Amino acid sequence: MSLVRGKAGAITFGLVGYLFLVELVSGVLQGYYVPLIPDLVEHLGIRDADFNWFEAAQLLLSAIVVPILAKLGDMYGHKRILLISTVLTAGATWWLAFTGDFTSFLIAWALQGFYVVWLPLEVALIFDRGRVTGRGASQTRRAAGYLVVALEAGAIIGALGGGRVFKALGSDSAAVTPTLMVPAIAVTLVFFAILFGVPESKPLPGRSLDLWGFVLLTIGLLFITSGLTFLRINGPGTWWVYVLMLVGLATFVPWSRYELRQKDPAIDLRVLKQPTMWPVQLTAGLVGISLLGAQAPLATFAGTDPINGYGLGMEADSISYIIGAYLVSMIVGALIFPRLSKWTSPRIALIIATFFVATGYLLFLVNHTTIAGTFVNMAIAGLGSGALVGALPSAAAAAAPRGQTGIATALTNTTKTIGGSFASAIFAIVLAAGAATAVTATASSLLGYMTVFTICGVGALVAAVLLFLVPKLAFADVEDEVVLPGSVDVD
Repeated sequence: MSLVRGKAGAITFGLVGYLFLVELVSGVLQGYYVPLIPDLVEHLGIRDADFNWFEAAQLLLSAIVVPILAKLGDMYGHKRILLISTVLTAGATWWLAFTGDFTSFLIAWALQGFYVVWLPLEVALIFDRGRVTGRGASQTRRAAGYLVVALEAGAIIGALGGGRVFKALGSDSAAVTPTLMVPAIAVTLVFFAILFGVPESKPLPGRSLDLWGFVLLTIGLLFITSGLTFLRINGPGTWWVYVLMLVGLATFVPWSRYELRQKDPAIDLRVLKQPTMWPVQLTAGLVGISLLGAQAPLATFAGTDPINGYGLGMEADSISYIIGAYLVSMIVGALIFPRLSKWTSPRIALIIATFFVATGYLLFLVNHTTIAGTFVNMAIAGLGSGALVGALPSAAAAAAPRGQTGIATALTNTTKTIGGSFASAIFAIVLAAGAATAVTATASSLLGYMTVFTICGVGALVAAVLLFLVPKLAFADVEDEVVLPGSVDVD
């Protein structure tokens, strides 16, 4: 791990270590509740399908608040906003532990989504501090890789721990509250890790918040993501969901005109249209299709009874091994990416990562009949996905001017969320359309699943093509920046 030690304003081992803890908890939040879903459904007295509203609400909130919080981080300091978002996440997580009705749980679950801004703020903070070393871009890639390791390790710990804690506490309704207190305690503790262990970045003075720009942006995102959510839940025959999405898209016309007139816009479109920035943001959206949209179809595909002519007939505990292999390969990809960037170039490394994602999903078209084949496909896709989770916000930070690293990294998260929402809606429609041809009541058709995997693979291929349009030396270290005397590069 090549990081500068002990210099004011530099990227230090201590800084990355404390942020490692933050992302570890972020991963726990993402994995802990998954094995508890059937018990939470029973605890709340709702149907299985109602749980979709929790995911939809959290995705909707994260798409809206992440750009705003990131901009505030650029204005007032990334650590300060990281602390505020952690307080909000902790409050919502404690609320989850003590609520027992659908509405309260829905609001608390949505508010817990403030943790989604942690990684963009961390990458922005790391890059801003690394500028003075002359090697900020490469050091940020390394640090981001370790943060992704923490994120995925936390997801594994959470997925394995949630069900086991619940079982140890009695596996009944009385065990729900103490079980849900565990992640709340973890988020509370990580607040103090940030408070005492993470230094503040140095924001540019004289900044202003483009309130109306964010209002228009929020309205547009609200209509688009709401339309996609209702499309998934209500089906393609609901005409008004398309109206919602069209209104959302139309909102960006006056918004873009307004933003171009602002001295300090919410989103600087002049920066966004640069060849080092827009391919990265579109890549995040295209890769979000598989990162956020494909996991549920993969699980149901593996669990489908082979009597339907396809599927692996795996039980829930066996499916968890496939998910685990995918997460482990993401960790490996995150660790390899900084080295690959050093051996080739950051641009080439990004292209290779997207090709890995594309290859992994397109292999399902010819290699989907065995458990071993599925493991191979997911491992290949995971290598590319793990690299991209940390690499895309790092690339956006490197391409952004000083004072806009937070908003640039956050936009990769927003576009990824929109891509995932789009994929979830389309995949739900495709798989539901094929259900009529299946033998068992809950299965879809093989054609439906192959369509899902094709969309994931082709989306990644398009992203790779877009990245070829990026200048060859993009995202590299700036050699003419001031390097601190006595800086040590430790491998």
